[in-house]
Amino acid sequence: MTKSKTSRRNRINVWVAIGAIILIILLIIWLTFADLTGNTDVAAFLSPYIASHPSL
Repeated sequence: MTKSKTSRRNRINVWVAIGAIILIILLIIWLTFADLTGNTDVAAFLSPYIASHPSL
């Protein structure tokens, strides 16, 4: 591999790592907010949809 291709690949990997870290931080914030508001019951969110679509 040439030096420019290696450098480009390293830059892409850095941006992928930064994006993954940002997504993990957002997930932690989202879960913390849901826990603080008491909205952690996923089944309560899905049940109205399933009740309105009995074929599921």
